[in-house]
Amino acid sequence: MSHQHDVEQRCIDNLSSDALRSAAHAFTRDSIGPKYSYNFAWLGRPIIQYPQDIVAMQELIWNIQPDLIIETGIAHGGSLIFSASMLELNAACGGPKDASVLGIDIDIRAHNRSAIEAHPLARRISMIQGSSIASEVIAQVHSAAAGKRSVLVCLDSNHTHAHALAELEAYAPLTTVGSYCVVFDTLIEDMPHDAYPDRPWAPGNNPKTAVFEYMRSLAATPAFGADGHPLAFEIDKRIDGKLLISVAPDGYLKRI
Repeated sequence: MSHQHDVEQRCIDNLSSDALRSAAHAFTRDSIGPKYSYNFAWLGRPIIQYPQDIVAMQELIWNIQPDLIIETGIAHGGSLIFSASMLELNAACGGPKDASVLGIDIDIRAHNRSAIEAHPLARRISMIQGSSIASEVIAQVHSAAAGKRSVLVCLDSNHTHAHALAELEAYAPLTTVGSYCVVFDTLIEDMPHDAYPDRPWAPGNNPKTAVFEYMRSLAATPAFGADGHPLAFEIDKRIDGKLLISVAPDGYLKRI
């Protein structure tokens, strides 16, 4: 059997292990208060992410070889720098030479913008300031994605149900077949109600509830992607089984 086959089987086995899943859930729950995800940086910029998801995104970017990555939510810019660095490595290994990442944020702080624009990988990065669900911003992003061969979408801004659902409706159709729309912070649904006391999201109102509603909507009413082909996604549970600790359980949506 191949190495990949062994990995796939372990991922399946992990999902059926109550002990592993319980331990992972306990760690995730107990890591929120101490802001564990705020401890990391990528090539000098803070990246508010769990290391497991960073590794998962590296694997996706290598396998998909996107020529455009769309990201909602910029913060300090670590994720943009990460994506740009992966695209640079892809290009060095024979992938798309002019691949780029487009970030959208309602408020790009001046010091963050300056740091991103001064980074050695800035040539692969462009940014739009504005609400990700504003019609004019959506139009700009769709224009940037026009004609791209392979598009990866990452949604990680406002984590309320309504906002995440609106982002899915706006940007998931840009995902190309075989690529992913990754919806971050779906873990909120599985955390205690008091885990985010200073935020408007909570169990029942978060990106995971938005994912489930979006998937139900697609199942009930046929839709088409920006490429004109039927739009369908599956939740890639293999990634959940691989990571166990993740901010995006049920959030890795593969376009099929």
